[in-house]
Amino acid sequence: MKPLFMRNHEIAGSFSSSASIVVYSGNCLDLLKSIPDETLQLVVTSPPYNIGKEYEKKLDLDIYLNQQAQVITECVRVLSPRGSICWQVGNYVDRGAIIPLDTVLYPIFSGLGLRMRNRIIWHFEHGLHCSNRFSGRYENIVWFTKSDDYVFNLDEVRIPQKYPGKKYFKGPKAGQYSCNPLGKNPGDLWIIPNVKSNHVEKTEHPCQFPVELIERLVLALTNSGNWVFDPFLGTGTSIIAAIRHGRRGIGAEIVTRYVKIARERIQQELSGTLRTRPMGTPVYDPVAAGNSLITAPWKKNIKQGRLLEKMHKYRNKI
Repeated sequence: MKPLFMRNHEIAGSFSSSASIVVYSGNCLDLLKSIPDETLQLVVTSPPYNIGKEYEKKLDLDIYLNQQAQVITECVRVLSPRGSICWQVGNYVDRGAIIPLDTVLYPIFSGLGLRMRNRIIWHFEHGLHCSNRFSGRYENIVWFTKSDDYVFNLDEVRIPQKYPGKKYFKGPKAGQYSCNPLGKNPGDLWIIPNVKSNHVEKTEHPCQFPVELIERLVLALTNSGNWVFDPFLGTGTSIIAAIRHGRRGIGAEIVTRYVKIARERIQQELSGTLRTRPMGTPVYDPVAAGNSLITAPWKKNIKQGRLLEKMHKYRNKI
């Protein structure tokens, strides 16, 4: 964590090559016009899903995709040759049928010459409870690069090995430890809690993503001092993740009250007072924590009782 060198930096309202933090109040396309070609190292965002949230107007899918294409095209223009674009999306819902947005956005990225490196699954355990289909508990992060020579700092985001004492059992390395002492690759399935009502980072924004989700991308795909850009900034999470690790952050947001919240949160990050969920914190386990809510009020229901009994046995085996 490297926030100290930026603690006295101002939050600028427009792009400048000398700035470290930029929060633009307005349309991202207007901000993008002021950014020179190949300036940014990482573009990371969670765009509107076109599902009628308070900050968006639900559009025909073709119109929505055209709007996304305009933004993505400009993002590619300002992206460094060694840079990356990460688009975090879920599903568009059309009369009860879901359309995975990453699948319909892929041709836009591919058509602009970008190369997909990963389709990361972000899994979480809380959300809308569906009654006519399985409840959605994941979203995607599609990661594209502009070239084959891109920044990827794997050592910065390694996680603890499951079996650090494991050794090679045959061959020339037999008897030697087989694991990387720095940890293992985190893979493309990321289990990180989403920001709901009791999350420490929760604001009034209905679709806020957690800082630690972006921290991993910032650490892996940028170097110190690089620009990180979020065209749909929301409450400032991407900039917070950037400046926390010694990068420069820039973003645009059209909703005035979210701009205000973003500025407040960024200022709290600079002063060291922003409360966030630390990277690498284990997912809360209500059974291990002895939470009283795990006691079911319907124990007389034999089928439900067996299900709970299996759940406890499964958790004890892990």
